[in-house]
Amino acid sequence: MIGRIRGILIEKQPGDALIEAGGVGYEVDIPYTTFFRLPDTGQEAVLYTHLAVREDAQQLYGFANKGERELFRLLIRTSGVGPKLALAILSGLEADAFIRVVEDNDVAALVKVPGVGKKTAERLLIEVRDRIRQLEKSPTGTTREEAVSELPGIEPVSASPREEAEAALIALGYRPQEAGRALQAVAEDGMTSQELIRLALKNMMNR
Repeated sequence: MIGRIRGILIEKQPGDALIEAGGVGYEVDIPYTTFFRLPDTGQEAVLYTHLAVREDAQQLYGFANKGERELFRLLIRTSGVGPKLALAILSGLEADAFIRVVEDNDVAALVKVPGVGKKTAERLLIEVRDRIRQLEKSPTGTTREEAVSELPGIEPVSASPREEAEAALIALGYRPQEAGRALQAVAEDGMTSQELIRLALKNMMNR
Protein backbone atom coordinates (compact mmCIF):
# COMPACT_ATOMS: atom_id res chain seq x y z
CA MET A 1 0.00 0.00 0.00
CA ILE A 2 1.32 3.44 -0.94
CA GLY A 3 0.36 5.73 1.95
CA ARG A 4 2.41 8.87 1.34
CA ILE A 5 4.36 10.45 -1.49
CA ARG A 6 6.99 13.15 -1.24
CA GLY A 7 8.60 14.34 -4.45
CA ILE A 8 8.83 17.00 -7.11
CA LEU A 9 5.57 18.26 -8.57
CA ILE A 10 5.91 17.82 -12.34
CA GLU A 11 2.39 18.71 -13.47
CA LYS A 12 -0.86 19.79 -11.83
CA GLN A 13 -4.36 20.56 -13.00
CA PRO A 14 -7.80 20.45 -11.37
CA GLY A 15 -8.38 16.82 -10.45
CA ASP A 16 -4.92 15.33 -10.81
CA ALA A 17 -1.21 15.80 -10.28
CA LEU A 18 2.04 14.14 -11.41
CA ILE A 19 4.71 13.77 -8.74
CA GLU A 20 8.17 12.33 -9.33
CA ALA A 21 9.61 10.43 -6.38
CA GLY A 22 12.65 8.18 -6.58
CA GLY A 23 12.76 8.47 -10.35
CA VAL A 24 9.14 7.32 -10.74
CA GLY A 25 6.31 9.61 -11.83
CA TYR A 26 3.09 8.96 -9.90
CA GLU A 27 -0.22 10.08 -11.40
CA VAL A 28 -2.53 11.00 -8.51
CA ASP A 29 -6.22 11.93 -8.55
CA ILE A 30 -6.90 14.73 -6.07
CA PRO A 31 -9.88 16.73 -4.77
CA TYR A 32 -9.98 20.38 -5.67
CA THR A 33 -9.17 21.44 -2.11
CA THR A 34 -5.84 19.62 -2.42
CA PHE A 35 -5.17 21.14 -5.84
CA PHE A 36 -5.32 24.60 -4.26
CA ARG A 37 -2.71 23.64 -1.67
CA LEU A 38 -0.16 22.27 -4.12
CA PRO A 39 3.01 24.32 -4.62
CA ASP A 40 4.21 25.56 -8.00
CA THR A 41 5.50 22.93 -10.41
CA GLY A 42 9.16 22.14 -9.85
CA GLN A 43 8.80 22.35 -6.08
CA GLU A 44 8.51 19.58 -3.50
CA ALA A 45 5.03 18.34 -2.68
CA VAL A 46 3.69 15.88 -0.10
CA LEU A 47 0.45 13.94 -0.47
CA TYR A 48 -1.18 11.33 1.76
CA THR A 49 -2.45 8.65 -0.58
CA HIS A 50 -4.94 5.84 -0.99
CA LEU A 51 -4.32 3.08 -3.53
CA ALA A 52 -7.40 1.51 -5.11
CA VAL A 53 -6.79 -1.80 -6.89
CA ARG A 54 -9.33 -3.21 -9.34
CA GLU A 55 -9.12 -6.00 -11.85
CA ASP A 56 -8.61 -3.57 -14.71
CA ALA A 57 -6.72 -0.70 -13.04
CA GLN A 58 -4.73 0.60 -10.11
CA GLN A 59 -5.56 4.18 -9.16
CA LEU A 60 -3.81 6.42 -6.66
CA TYR A 61 -5.72 9.16 -4.82
CA GLY A 62 -3.94 11.96 -2.98
CA PHE A 63 -4.87 14.37 -0.19
CA ALA A 64 -3.34 17.37 1.53
CA ASN A 65 -3.72 15.86 5.00
CA LYS A 66 -4.61 12.64 6.80
CA GLY A 67 -8.03 13.91 7.82
CA GLU A 68 -9.18 14.27 4.22
CA ARG A 69 -7.80 10.84 3.34
CA GLU A 70 -9.68 9.21 6.22
CA LEU A 71 -12.88 10.95 5.21
CA PHE A 72 -12.38 9.75 1.62
CA ARG A 73 -11.99 6.19 2.91
CA LEU A 74 -15.14 6.55 4.97
CA LEU A 75 -17.08 7.85 1.97
CA ILE A 76 -16.08 5.04 -0.39
CA ARG A 77 -17.29 2.49 2.16
CA THR A 78 -20.77 3.97 1.80
CA SER A 79 -23.06 2.16 -0.62
CA GLY A 80 -23.49 4.03 -3.87
CA VAL A 81 -20.43 6.25 -3.34
CA GLY A 82 -17.40 5.45 -5.46
CA PRO A 83 -14.03 7.23 -5.56
CA LYS A 84 -15.16 9.73 -8.21
CA LEU A 85 -18.16 10.88 -6.18
CA ALA A 86 -16.11 10.91 -2.96
CA LEU A 87 -13.61 13.26 -4.62
CA ALA A 88 -16.47 15.48 -5.78
CA ILE A 89 -17.79 15.71 -2.22
CA LEU A 90 -14.36 16.60 -0.84
CA SER A 91 -13.91 19.13 -3.64
CA GLY A 92 -17.19 20.83 -2.79
CA LEU A 93 -16.87 20.72 1.00
CA GLU A 94 -13.86 20.95 3.30
CA ALA A 95 -13.61 17.97 5.66
CA ASP A 96 -14.74 20.01 8.67
CA ALA A 97 -17.65 21.49 6.73
CA PHE A 98 -18.76 18.00 5.66
CA ILE A 99 -18.64 16.79 9.26
CA ARG A 100 -20.92 19.67 10.26
CA VAL A 101 -23.30 18.78 7.41
CA VAL A 102 -23.52 15.22 8.76
CA GLU A 103 -23.97 16.35 12.36
CA ASP A 104 -26.77 18.73 11.30
CA ASN A 105 -28.32 16.15 8.93
CA ASP A 106 -28.22 18.90 6.30
CA VAL A 107 -29.45 17.17 3.14
CA ALA A 108 -29.96 20.51 1.38
CA ALA A 109 -26.29 21.46 1.75
CA LEU A 110 -25.07 18.10 0.51
CA VAL A 111 -27.18 18.02 -2.65
CA LYS A 112 -25.56 21.28 -3.74
CA VAL A 113 -22.40 19.30 -4.43
CA PRO A 114 -22.37 18.31 -8.13
CA GLY A 115 -23.29 14.63 -8.58
CA VAL A 116 -25.04 14.20 -5.23
CA GLY A 117 -28.80 13.64 -5.52
CA LYS A 118 -31.30 13.74 -2.69
CA LYS A 119 -31.53 9.95 -2.26
CA THR A 120 -27.74 9.58 -2.24
CA ALA A 121 -27.42 12.42 0.25
CA GLU A 122 -30.02 10.93 2.61
CA ARG A 123 -28.42 7.47 2.47
CA LEU A 124 -24.93 8.89 2.92
CA LEU A 125 -25.92 10.92 5.98
CA ILE A 126 -27.51 7.87 7.60
CA GLU A 127 -24.57 5.56 6.92
CA VAL A 128 -21.74 7.89 7.93
CA ARG A 129 -23.30 9.51 11.02
CA ASP A 130 -21.91 6.95 13.47
CA ARG A 131 -18.63 6.49 11.64
CA ILE A 132 -17.93 10.20 11.44
CA ARG A 133 -17.50 10.42 15.22
CA GLN A 134 -14.46 8.19 14.90
CA LEU A 135 -12.66 10.69 12.71
CA GLU A 136 -10.53 13.40 14.20
CA LYS A 137 -11.26 16.87 12.89
CA SER A 138 -9.01 17.75 9.99
CA PRO A 139 -6.04 20.01 10.72
CA THR A 140 -7.41 22.81 8.55
CA GLY A 141 -10.16 23.85 10.95
CA THR A 142 -11.74 25.92 8.22
CA THR A 143 -14.70 25.92 5.91
CA ARG A 144 -14.40 25.35 2.18
CA GLU A 145 -14.60 29.08 1.41
CA GLU A 146 -12.20 30.11 4.19
CA ALA A 147 -9.64 27.57 3.04
CA VAL A 148 -9.71 28.91 -0.51
CA SER A 149 -9.15 32.47 0.75
CA GLU A 150 -6.05 31.43 2.71
CA LEU A 151 -4.35 29.56 -0.08
CA PRO A 152 -1.62 30.99 -2.33
CA GLY A 153 -2.79 32.49 -5.58
CA ILE A 154 -2.83 30.50 -8.81
CA GLU A 155 -0.87 32.12 -11.60
CA PRO A 156 -2.81 32.04 -14.86
CA VAL A 157 -1.01 30.89 -17.96
CA SER A 158 -3.03 32.62 -20.65
CA ALA A 159 -6.54 32.97 -19.23
CA SER A 160 -8.07 35.92 -17.46
CA PRO A 161 -9.03 35.53 -13.78
CA ARG A 162 -12.69 35.21 -14.84
CA GLU A 163 -11.89 32.48 -17.39
CA GLU A 164 -9.66 30.65 -14.94
CA ALA A 165 -12.32 30.77 -12.24
CA GLU A 166 -14.98 29.48 -14.63
CA ALA A 167 -12.74 26.60 -15.72
CA ALA A 168 -12.12 25.76 -12.06
CA LEU A 169 -15.83 25.63 -11.24
CA ILE A 170 -16.54 23.48 -14.29
CA ALA A 171 -13.76 21.11 -13.20
CA LEU A 172 -15.57 20.82 -9.86
CA GLY A 173 -18.63 19.54 -11.72
CA TYR A 174 -20.77 22.66 -12.04
CA ARG A 175 -22.46 23.24 -15.40
CA PRO A 176 -20.93 26.02 -17.53
CA GLN A 177 -24.15 28.05 -17.37
CA GLU A 178 -24.31 27.65 -13.59
CA ALA A 179 -20.67 28.65 -13.16
CA GLY A 180 -21.13 31.64 -15.45
CA ARG A 181 -24.17 32.89 -13.54
CA ALA A 182 -22.43 32.51 -10.18
CA LEU A 183 -19.39 34.44 -11.38
CA GLN A 184 -21.53 37.14 -12.97
CA ALA A 185 -23.24 37.68 -9.63
CA VAL A 186 -20.00 38.29 -7.70
CA ALA A 187 -17.46 39.57 -10.24
CA GLU A 188 -15.90 42.99 -9.74
CA ASP A 189 -12.99 44.66 -11.49
CA GLY A 190 -9.58 43.69 -10.15
CA MET A 191 -10.61 40.40 -8.54
CA THR A 192 -8.20 37.49 -8.67
CA SER A 193 -9.33 34.05 -9.81
CA GLN A 194 -9.04 32.84 -6.21
CA GLU A 195 -11.39 35.57 -4.95
CA LEU A 196 -13.85 34.83 -7.75
CA ILE A 197 -13.87 31.09 -6.99
CA ARG A 198 -14.37 31.67 -3.26
CA LEU A 199 -17.27 34.07 -3.71
CA ALA A 200 -18.90 32.05 -6.49
CA LEU A 201 -18.80 28.89 -4.36
CA LYS A 202 -20.31 30.78 -1.43
CA ASN A 203 -23.00 32.13 -3.72
CA MET A 204 -23.95 28.66 -5.01
CA MET A 205 -23.82 26.91 -1.63
CA ASN A 206 -26.02 29.57 0.00
CA ARG A 207 -28.84 29.42 -2.56
